[in-house]
Amino acid sequence: MASYTVTVSTGSQWFAGTDDYIYLTLVGTDGCSERTLLDKPLYDDFERGAVDTYDLTVSELIGELQVVKLEKRKYWVHDDWYCRYITIKTPSGEYVEFPCYRWVTDQKEIELRDGKARLPQDDTSQITKLHRRRELEERQKAYRWKEWHPGFPLSIDALAHHDLPRDIQFDSEKGIDFVLNYTKAIENLYINRFMHMFQSSWNDFGDFEKIFVRISNTISEYVMQHWKEDFMFGYQFLNGCNPVIFTKCKQLPDNFPVTSEMVATSLERQLSLEEEIEKGNIYLADYQILDEVPANSTDPCTIQYLAAPLCLLYNNSSNKLLPIAIQLKQNPDPETPIFLPSDDTYDWLLAKIWVRSADFHIHQTVTHLLRTHLTSEVFGVALYRQLAAVHPLFKLLVPHVRFTIAINTKAREQLICKCGLFDKANATGGGGHVRLIQKAMDDLTYASLCFPEAIRLRGVESSEDLPYYYFRDDGLKVWDAVQGFVTEIVSIYYDNDQVVRTDSELQNMVKDVYVYGMKNNKRSGFPKAIKTIEKLIKYLTMIIFTTSAQHAGVNFGQYDWCSWIPNSPPTMRQPPPTSKGKVTVEYIIESLPDRGRSCWHLGAVWALSQFQDNELFLGSYPDEHFTEKEAKEAMVTFRQNLQKITNAITERNINKKLPYYYMSPDRIPNSVAV
Repeated sequence: MASYTVTVSTGSQWFAGTDDYIYLTLVGTDGCSERTLLDKPLYDDFERGAVDTYDLTVSELIGELQVVKLEKRKYWVHDDWYCRYITIKTPSGEYVEFPCYRWVTDQKEIELRDGKARLPQDDTSQITKLHRRRELEERQKAYRWKEWHPGFPLSIDALAHHDLPRDIQFDSEKGIDFVLNYTKAIENLYINRFMHMFQSSWNDFGDFEKIFVRISNTISEYVMQHWKEDFMFGYQFLNGCNPVIFTKCKQLPDNFPVTSEMVATSLERQLSLEEEIEKGNIYLADYQILDEVPANSTDPCTIQYLAAPLCLLYNNSSNKLLPIAIQLKQNPDPETPIFLPSDDTYDWLLAKIWVRSADFHIHQTVTHLLRTHLTSEVFGVALYRQLAAVHPLFKLLVPHVRFTIAINTKAREQLICKCGLFDKANATGGGGHVRLIQKAMDDLTYASLCFPEAIRLRGVESSEDLPYYYFRDDGLKVWDAVQGFVTEIVSIYYDNDQVVRTDSELQNMVKDVYVYGMKNNKRSGFPKAIKTIEKLIKYLTMIIFTTSAQHAGVNFGQYDWCSWIPNSPPTMRQPPPTSKGKVTVEYIIESLPDRGRSCWHLGAVWALSQFQDNELFLGSYPDEHFTEKEAKEAMVTFRQNLQKITNAITERNINKKLPYYYMSPDRIPNSVAV
């Protein structure tokens, strides 16, 4: 006879507890225990948040404990159960942890391995090899690839949120209902009173304040007060919602014929435009990707317009990034003037508004949707398909894909689908956003997702040449912290490059990302295989950074920078001007979104800027997938390094009129979940 003590922890989320029967079987190297019902008479077992303990007696010794089998059987009605972990105290007094962190659904059995992380080549017994193979076979049936739209990265094969495997669904689908959240936001912002005048124009710029006063905050109010000024326009390229679009200009594009004479009054160093370019003081924002993207035509009563502008930026002697020339179309001709700060006030203002509108579209569809949401889903699906739960990289990465597949599935269901919410307010709705992503896939490269390389490729890496670029400065610090953490974890499980090469599950995951996510596109630069520890560290750092910091850096500032409608118009209702000297304030108001679209836009940027309930931030891992001391120590060091970055950012932001905190680790969620 041998006595074991079994401790079972039930999750604390809604509906985690169960009234069903739970059975346990211990599997060891020399045999297994009898199937035992875990039950305490006159006691409610497996309540939400409970930790229950049971004594289990085994008639014959089963050897070294290898697998725990859990089985759920219906008591009265179907009742899912969320198991956090099981701890077994063996007859020798040893405690063995079995992480679960899964839903047990229907009337089925699941098998758990102990918490020690193991590579595929580490499993030598038939029991563990068979368990590993069966787990991945089941996952690959549940997590199937599907092309949601031609030209998109592949995503999970699920039409709706409730079709997803239970383990990756939100605890409450209501919490991610875009229609409900946008409507609730509109009501909370007291702007629903304008919805009955859906297609009517605002009267003037001051009229926009009627939907703004009740929701002002530090940054958004500052934007409202200063949005017309060139310094505010330029600052947003550095630290606004979309701080990834501008590049150092080494040579003027042939289709942007700006001359030194045109911009002479904007240059401060007594240099020509060509000399300023040579000195590295000129930058370019090119929205060429919007060229020939069709504008939204879903509303026959309102014609909407898009433009693909070019904007020249000058880093002046005070280190302020200022616009000095704007062309609203890609092909210069007599009806495509180059607008300048020296032009009439409203000519220049409308040209800047058009650039801000184009920037909004690129941000929403390319920077935000494609390069964080959809790419993170690729990593998530590949992870679940190819890495067993006992694999150290599964344990490392799974917190960083939490709820990502669920939020994307809901977006395809309600937001970016045909006749979805995206069509209500945005000029790229009605199919333009689809075309935009198809075009943007050509620029989705491995290097562009590796933050330091992306910064270098754009020529904006020097803090001396371009100070006050906090997105870059903070992002590089967070990248280094993530890379340090990844390096520590990898060093625990990979002794040399040969171990990396022979890790079949890792190689299959990398292949899945390349084949299905990047669609075998060699030009993407994504690896088909990883052969060295150095390249593995970089790859894992890229995944964690993309799913956490990169998303935070371009998502949570949406309300700050886009709530003042003239600063980020989601649509334009008049075509771009074709000549100078004719723009009036009335024409600008008629160009800006009508009342209804303004309200939908405001509800959207409010809802998208909110953290999820019970959000988990970078470095916080309450689900203890890792049980090894070395891995836990690496997490502690990681949190300490992140805290230093947070402290430095907090110190820098003191008394700043425009504090920058989107890359502060205490505001970076672990995963893309909103």
